[in-house]
Amino acid sequence: MPIANLPAIRTGRPAWNKGRIIGQKRPLLPKHGWGIRVRLEIANRIRDLALFNLAIDSKLRGCDLVQLKVADVFSAGQVKERTSITQSKTRHPVRFEITEGTRKPLAAWLEDPAMIGSEYLWPGLFHERLHISARQYARLVRDWVNSIGLEPSSYGTHSMRRTKVAQIYRMTGNLRAVQLLLGHTKMDSTVRYLGVELEDALAISEAVEI
Repeated sequence: MPIANLPAIRTGRPAWNKGRIIGQKRPLLPKHGWGIRVRLEIANRIRDLALFNLAIDSKLRGCDLVQLKVADVFSAGQVKERTSITQSKTRHPVRFEITEGTRKPLAAWLEDPAMIGSEYLWPGLFHERLHISARQYARLVRDWVNSIGLEPSSYGTHSMRRTKVAQIYRMTGNLRAVQLLLGHTKMDSTVRYLGVELEDALAISEAVEI
């Protein structure tokens, strides 16, 4: 009986996702945001506080957040209350607010000596790098959530993007508003991104007593 030629089995190579929690990253809760801000303020980490706050306000993907320029948020000697950028993934513009709590650390960061002559809002640490990388931003997010005792593998840069819109949806149920704020072109994308169907099903189930 002939033996079929079977592909060789390689051993000893771990799966790429071994030890990782795969799936949608959780948004931060208000108490988490407060805890992170307090720790960054105590440590006088002005850049990180400004970055954290703007990440929450802007709801931008990490690739767009790290490429923000000073001119995107600063004009006529002050930090803007609202601004608009073109998303690199969709090439569609998205508009977002910059709250007072974010404008203050941003203004302080823009006065930092490290910002002298910088075109980018988050300049890189090396001369050849104009701005921090998305990977550096991801490391910062991991440090932030770890500082308040959260499991870093459950959170990521998309946690920052989802945090404010998740609260907006919980408070209003307005999917169209969330779609506009995220810059999604299709409502289906917003539904999937928020995990709306699951959240709604759980809320209904919690309200039923047997």
